[in-house]
Amino acid sequence: MRFNNPDHITKELTFDDVFLFQQLSDIKSRTQVNITPNPLSTTIPIISSNMNSVTWKRMAQKLARLWWLWVLPQDMSLEKTLKVIDSVHNSDIRLDEPLTLTEEDTIRDALWIINKRSHQGIILIDKNNKPLAVYKESDFYWLDQYTKIKDIKKRALIVWEKWINDEEAFNIMEDNWISSLPIVENWILIWILTRDDTIRNSIYNPSLNKNWQLDLAIALSLNSYNERIEHLVNSWINTIFLDTAHWYTTKMLDAIKKVRAKYQDIILIAWNVMWWDWTEALLKAWANWVKVWIWPWAMCTTRMMTWVWRPQVSAILESVEASKEYGWFIIADWWIKYPRDLIIALALWASHWMLWTLLAWTYESPWDIMEDKDWKYKQNWWMASWKAVTWRTKDLSRFEQARRERFREWISTWRIYNPKPLWDVIDKFTTWLSSAMTYTWAKNLEEFSNKAKLWVQTTAWFQEWTPHWEIKK
Repeated sequence: MRFNNPDHITKELTFDDVFLFQQLSDIKSRTQVNITPNPLSTTIPIISSNMNSVTWKRMAQKLARLWWLWVLPQDMSLEKTLKVIDSVHNSDIRLDEPLTLTEEDTIRDALWIINKRSHQGIILIDKNNKPLAVYKESDFYWLDQYTKIKDIKKRALIVWEKWINDEEAFNIMEDNWISSLPIVENWILIWILTRDDTIRNSIYNPSLNKNWQLDLAIALSLNSYNERIEHLVNSWINTIFLDTAHWYTTKMLDAIKKVRAKYQDIILIAWNVMWWDWTEALLKAWANWVKVWIWPWAMCTTRMMTWVWRPQVSAILESVEASKEYGWFIIADWWIKYPRDLIIALALWASHWMLWTLLAWTYESPWDIMEDKDWKYKQNWWMASWKAVTWRTKDLSRFEQARRERFREWISTWRIYNPKPLWDVIDKFTTWLSSAMTYTWAKNLEEFSNKAKLWVQTTAWFQEWTPHWEIKK
């Protein structure tokens, strides 16, 4: 990557300050580019964050099937963490978990769970777990919520076995005007395959560990990593994130050295950095990767209140230069509003990007969809907010909880309206990344970062490039 004018390297820049320059290309289609990143068990360069409002079991299963790596929050108890790990490892690498109800359940029961997965299909089963019918939300319109599901007439159910390939399944669903196919074994429901699943399964590969199971990563707090890490390694977890807001402490460096001394083979990722010497110190302590993150987002007040920060482009650029010297990589984080932000970070030689709020409003994020008088919404909150601190300290005395609440940061909750399928986020980012690579004649991400040329723009230029001169405030 290079700037059009080297003098700009000395300026502090963020994403809206730069743009990517188009170059001669002989790439005829976006399908000809490879967006598989450098090592980590992902096939696209995006990681889900370890936020309580973003990544739990549902998100983990879906993302691993869709080529991402997800990071389980450090606030989850060890017992719960191990259960989730076991569940993800035992999930099918291609098929989704069905949402089921029994013959005694009602429409009210169906509406409670239908938005927990983006396929939004309810499968009615009998007492032997045999599928009887598939329902969508549209089947419930104009009916009383206490109507039993079994009383809603549906046409004959089409099911199939696990061996069916994606194209065959797609054609069956197209021919029969259905959007999902229950997968059975000896007529017992085990999984569900949707029309959308078949398309994306044919395009991307799942993220798998050495045992050919869906892969995952775990974030650990500096206060509890020592008693947890052995259990995680024994559960075939190979990627560990050490999480703290301010890493530049002897506590973080000591933790990296202790973990590395005992576990040489795991991938150890530490955060957060924004300067050359910070990145160098982490890598010298034998972290494999570092993450660049300086609190720049809508709900975070740390930057504006403490004035501890750095513009993201400059932070990534300097951290990358340090990581190159050691042959490792960086993960960029936050302030990703549009695909262009991800594209610029990868042009700067970041290897992955971590997504937060953009995943919090999907059906697969943890908490249930709620409603106000006008819209459906999901709640989002940050890891030092009142809600997160309360969750983290729930086992302490009320007095100690009250003390801890005095040290919270950031807005506690935020409503995210119009929840959407995880597919929408994935398709948006992978499609536009592929497009950007064709504009720079880059067939893979290494070529992209080598060929990318960034130009610096004024605020007026940025405004001119937005549709109809409209900028979202």
